[in-house]
Amino acid sequence: MAGTETHHVLPLPGFDRPLRLLIVVAPYYKDIADDLLAGAIATLDKAGATHEVVEVPGALEVPGAIAIARRGANFDGFVALGCVIRGETTHYETVCNDSSRALTLMGLDGACIGNGILTVETRNQAEVRADPEGQNKGGGAAAAALHLVALSRRWPAGGSETDGASGTTGTQQAPFRMAGQDKGTDIA
Repeated sequence: MAGTETHHVLPLPGFDRPLRLLIVVAPYYKDIADDLLAGAIATLDKAGATHEVVEVPGALEVPGAIAIARRGANFDGFVALGCVIRGETTHYETVCNDSSRALTLMGLDGACIGNGILTVETRNQAEVRADPEGQNKGGGAAAAALHLVALSRRWPAGGSETDGASGTTGTQQAPFRMAGQDKGTDIA
């Protein structure tokens, strides 16, 4: 990405009732994780959200921690933070792909997750992206989670409004089936 390139950033959504998010951070690269966390917390504070922070050993454990919290706690959304820097083996691809896929699948199941797990080639790339005064990817992940929470409150599960993707109500089965899912119908 060019140094002068800019992107449109959505304003943070407003909320009419309190919200609580869980930040799950993998501090494998502690200085980078600390920057990601600082950016995420500043964004959540700006939105008036409360938060808890838990640490896990690495990026592969972030989705598992979120899945546990979804089953046993009452959070409106989640912020996934960590960093994977390419090394000499294919482990990089495994960690990047598996952590991203798990977060995406939970998102498709209704979890409001902002993914701030950096996947980079070099430490310098990670530092630039994590810097709260720079690219602030931690803050971006928190903002993404907030926007998804706002959408989930706009279209609550089990509601009578139709969802924009399939035209079904919140109580009807989606017209597609993911691999390994027993419910739903196949699409061509």
